[in-house]
Amino acid sequence: MTTEDTVTSLAGRLAGNEVHARFADHDFFKQVHSTTLAHEQVETYLGQWWYPLHYFTTFLARCIAVLPDIESKSAITRILSQEAGAGSAHGAHEVIYARSMEKAGYDREKVTGSAPFPETADLVACYERLSGERFSALGGIYATEVTDLLMVSSIGDAVTRESGTTRNAWVDIHVAQEPDHVEEANHALLDGFSPEDEQTVLKAAEEMWDCWTAFFDRLSVETGVAAPSGRRRDE
Repeated sequence: MTTEDTVTSLAGRLAGNEVHARFADHDFFKQVHSTTLAHEQVETYLGQWWYPLHYFTTFLARCIAVLPDIESKSAITRILSQEAGAGSAHGAHEVIYARSMEKAGYDREKVTGSAPFPETADLVACYERLSGERFSALGGIYATEVTDLLMVSSIGDAVTRESGTTRNAWVDIHVAQEPDHVEEANHALLDGFSPEDEQTVLKAAEEMWDCWTAFFDRLSVETGVAAPSGRRRDE
């Protein structure tokens, strides 16, 4: 089997993974686009999202440190550079996030200073844990990048609908940069992995998707907007 075949096989297994499908089918992503939302509900979403957003640059830096080849390091460094503002802190995603949400009418202290739910803390701990080893790091990167736009667009839609704003700079920069991030995440998989290595990547991706599912389960319960995974509001 060639390297290209290995990558195609691994990418296909990741894309068709049941844990990924269950996460992507979460009721939150359906209800948040149509349910009438209160200001406090959206502020809850924003205050919890802050934690994985704030840690993500650290996660990427830790991943780069454990990746052995310059090709993978280069691919993930491009993602990190964009997330951190490409040399300007003013353009860092977390800075744009805090600024754009305040501009939309949300309390900056609640957006960046709310206490994390246990599921949020577990999610950040998962990022830290997976970034300690090459193949688990790759699984964590891939799991995040292939689902990031789904999550961002859902929260962004909640913000624009509740606040009455038409554009959000944080959403806009994700729409512009996310195709690059997915491409670079795939580039980082361009190596011939053993079956054991592939399994480590897959298990790490599943662990990340499970933690994100728990994160949105808790948001669903706290705000009553959607049903936790495995149950739909119309059941």
